[in-house]
Amino acid sequence: MHNPVQRKIRLGFFIAFSVIIAASFFSYLVTKNLLDNAGRLNHAIEVSRRLETIIKQLKDAESAVRGFNLTGDSMLLGPGMKERIARINAEYNAVRLITRENPRQQRHLDTLRQLLNTKYRLFLKAAHLDTPKAEKLKVREGEVSMDRIELKVEEMMHIEDAQTHEKAELLRFFSALWVPVIFISSLVAILIGIYSYITLTKEFKLQLHIESKLKSYQRDLQQNITLLNKSNQELEQFAYVASHDLQEPLRKISTFSDRLQVKYRDQLPADAAQLIDRMVVAVARMRVLINDLLIFSRAGRIAPESITEVDINMLLQNVLSDLEVGLQEKNAVVHAAPLPVIEGNVTNFQQLFQNLLTNAIKFASPDRQLEINITYQILKGKELSVAKENRWDEEFCRISIEDNGIGFDQAYAERIFLIFQRLHGVSEYSGTGIGLAICKKIVDSHQGYIMAYGYPLKGAAFVIILPLKQKR
Repeated sequence: MHNPVQRKIRLGFFIAFSVIIAASFFSYLVTKNLLDNAGRLNHAIEVSRRLETIIKQLKDAESAVRGFNLTGDSMLLGPGMKERIARINAEYNAVRLITRENPRQQRHLDTLRQLLNTKYRLFLKAAHLDTPKAEKLKVREGEVSMDRIELKVEEMMHIEDAQTHEKAELLRFFSALWVPVIFISSLVAILIGIYSYITLTKEFKLQLHIESKLKSYQRDLQQNITLLNKSNQELEQFAYVASHDLQEPLRKISTFSDRLQVKYRDQLPADAAQLIDRMVVAVARMRVLINDLLIFSRAGRIAPESITEVDINMLLQNVLSDLEVGLQEKNAVVHAAPLPVIEGNVTNFQQLFQNLLTNAIKFASPDRQLEINITYQILKGKELSVAKENRWDEEFCRISIEDNGIGFDQAYAERIFLIFQRLHGVSEYSGTGIGLAICKKIVDSHQGYIMAYGYPLKGAAFVIILPLKQKR
């Protein structure tokens, strides 16, 4: 998916998510307020009901006392006055428990308790036959106390009504906002969902088109790879056959030139002898070139069964033994650190190190003793600037071969790995310009990397990076 489309869809989903979160939070506030209001209403109803029950029971008790005082019939007091008082106290205690979190109502209940206690004493005096008539008249005049109780109860019920009204107003405010907020948020979420669906559909169609194109490109690429492999095989066969076919005329030229020198050298003029010498040199050079071409055509061919664990220390000793004469001529000193075991083709590795060391010997400086230093490091792919991301987890061996020879200009660091590329004339330094091209071919076939670093008149360094394990 393209980055601009991803950003748009992410932004859309973020907005939709934010709107849904805001709507959910607002719905939570409305629902919470609704539940609080319902709870508040139930609370107010419960308090009012119990206060009304207290007033009703007080009035019933007062009516019973008045009837008893007028008729003297104790049956009118039933149930007993103490039982009536106990019922009133039960309702009172229930109201105190319900309003325990309201300090204002608790203060009113304290006052109501005092008024009720006074009323209880009057009831108890009036409920006895032996109570003096003057005291009974005081009981009948207890309407003042009852009025005070009713007034206190009304104040408490008014407080409950005021709190219920406040909650109801808050609920109405949230309810008025809730519907448009939910509607707008739902509309925004729907629009974003439609936009995302259309965008994703377009992107999906585009993705299908791209995949179709990619499959077509992959088919074309596979065909081109097949043709390229076939062409490379044909070129390698051509180079191999051509090199073999060129060997026979060279042998004949060499044979005939040798016979001319042996049989007729004394009879030939000086110019003719000189021409024959030059012809012999050219034939020798041609033979070296053909042999190098043969080596180049074979280099880098690795069959899976030919890959083994190669002890680079032992291999290096064999190479140094083969180059012993050249090293002694240059009075060279080789410092080699203990090298690891690497998977690869033994023959190719031997050719690789032999070419690099031969190169160092060939371009030794005449002004100083040749020194060759061979070191290595084990690194992860992510520590190498040349390794791609899909190879970051692989382990590599970085081998550096440094010398203090004549060096070269760093501008030619890439060119020296091309076939037939030379930085010096044949008269200065022998060679065909194929050796380093063979090295690169071998390293490439082992899924590695090779770099060159030149320092004019100071020396050169060749860095070989090879994976410790070959992917089969």
